[in-house]
Amino acid sequence: MELSDLDVVSLHDEALRQWYALSEQPEVEAGDSLESVVLAQHFCNFSLWNLEDEARRIDVDDSYIANIKRAIDARNQKRNDLVERVDERLLAELEGVDVSAAERHSETAGAIIDRLSILSLKIWHMSLNARREDDAGLASECREKLKVLERQRSDLASCLRRLLEDFAAGRRFFCVYRQYKAYNDERLNPSLYKNKAGA
Repeated sequence: MELSDLDVVSLHDEALRQWYALSEQPEVEAGDSLESVVLAQHFCNFSLWNLEDEARRIDVDDSYIANIKRAIDARNQKRNDLVERVDERLLAELEGVDVSAAERHSETAGAIIDRLSILSLKIWHMSLNARREDDAGLASECREKLKVLERQRSDLASCLRRLLEDFAAGRRFFCVYRQYKAYNDERLNPSLYKNKAGA
């Protein structure tokens, strides 16, 4: 494997350290390597986290929130596409493994990596709140939640490692199903194609 499960966790955490240290983050684009695709996918979740925070503001006009919601839709589509690219890269590395007697896994490795990315963001933000000095009770509550999140991520990283090991050994496999966000496609979203037809 080009990346182990621990590499993914470290990659996610280090990227967050770098991105949050910048006042403005340049777009992270996927290259040819698996690592670059994982980072680009992680950046989508990083961007979505910040957009979702903005979408909950009540001190701005509704038009501002509408623009944020549209940005969330576009970013979600890119995130979904990059999860599939992660899977494509991994499957290319596993090409040639005999899975004729293998059990199908219900979740792809890319989907697990996506969940690990989200957990890294939860851990980052929960750790900030766990160190808050303005509310000792809240900080204590967040420290307990942080322990659960860290355990959850460790367990999930182990699941990713086992899935990749099992695939390489021909015991388990996954495949890409080519998901799509129907609400983003004007041909599939009735609220979009009905309005277009009446235009």
